[in-house]
Amino acid sequence: MVQPRDVVVLGSTGSIGTQALDIVAANPDRFRVVGIAAGGSDPVLIAQQAIAHEVEVVAVAKATAAQDVQLALYAEAQRRGYAEGQFRLPRILAGPRAATELAGTSCDVVLNGITGAVGLGPTIAALEAGTTLALANKESLIIGGPVVTALARPGQIVPVDSEHSAIAQALRGGTAAEVRRLVLTASGGPFRGRTRSELGDVTPEQALAHPNFAMGPVITVNSATLVNKGLEVIEAHLLFDVPMDRVDVVVHPQQMIHSMVEFVDGSTLAQASLPSMLIPIALGMGWPDRVPDAGPGCDWTQASSWDFAPLDDEAFPAVRLARQAGAFGRTAPAVYNAANEECVAAFLDGNLPFLAIVDTVGAVLAEHLTDPGVRSASSPLTADDVLAADAAARERARELMAGEARTAQEAR
Repeated sequence: MVQPRDVVVLGSTGSIGTQALDIVAANPDRFRVVGIAAGGSDPVLIAQQAIAHEVEVVAVAKATAAQDVQLALYAEAQRRGYAEGQFRLPRILAGPRAATELAGTSCDVVLNGITGAVGLGPTIAALEAGTTLALANKESLIIGGPVVTALARPGQIVPVDSEHSAIAQALRGGTAAEVRRLVLTASGGPFRGRTRSELGDVTPEQALAHPNFAMGPVITVNSATLVNKGLEVIEAHLLFDVPMDRVDVVVHPQQMIHSMVEFVDGSTLAQASLPSMLIPIALGMGWPDRVPDAGPGCDWTQASSWDFAPLDDEAFPAVRLARQAGAFGRTAPAVYNAANEECVAAFLDGNLPFLAIVDTVGAVLAEHLTDPGVRSASSPLTADDVLAADAAARERARELMAGEARTAQEAR
């Protein structure tokens, strides 16, 4: 009998994390959760997950949440009928480096489902520990670039993004030398078909209404601006070692085909499944093996039609900007991502117009790419370089947003 894989789930209370735990619960013969990490804002859910899966370690990013989690663990154990001392409560790690410490512990798979640049530390820790990294936190690979890829042995990073999981599956149909190009599909988001002039009054509520997937607020807004697709272009370039100009994007509203690989003989292999993250999450934890009944299959007995259209770069310039950042490399992708995270936060707070998200990202990136010091840098990139560029981009984005707010106020 094959031993179940020991899995650490980072971002356990988010969309990716909760679905991963559901897959584990349905497949106890294949997976066992030994640790979970979350921000700490929902101690009750963290406690429920920890007790249900009998995890050994719980990590929370907010140090002040540790006591709340401890109390919630006791309450959940009592609710389940455990007598005092009958159930061994998990060890609690707390603070900004808690998830990184957990990611470096002994296990078979680390599923990094954290959102944003804060996932870089855990990604590096998992790779340094030699653990298989099921990567949903695309930002850590994108901003880390060569820092991350240099640490990873072949096959150590398994993509969990549905698009990159699809490519990984399709690549089984040929050798690397036979690949002509990768084609990422995009739903087009809730504003597909709108012109730039029709996007000026978009509200956070409208941007959070994704047509196909239920995701966290940041990635949902990124899908509305198509920044997410820009990040995925850079991710595909880094994951599969394919030049930026051979990674294409096509709008496919139904999101039944998650991505495609075109080979040199003109053949294209596509991976199709219903719009769901269950299959890529299960495959990420079980790679290279598939998990039976991980997600629902397509019903080929029903009539349907699938549409494909080119990307509108004028209305949605985020992918074009991402190509610039990815082609330049070094710290440019980190700048692109950091500026965007700051702008999305301001937009969700009602302090920045929708169109200004990508406009501000473009302004910050342009300044970075024309900086003489950046252009002349030739020393090997380090994690400190990435973090410094991330911090500088955030500060510059905040400055530009503050200037725009002052201008708008004076105009009134």
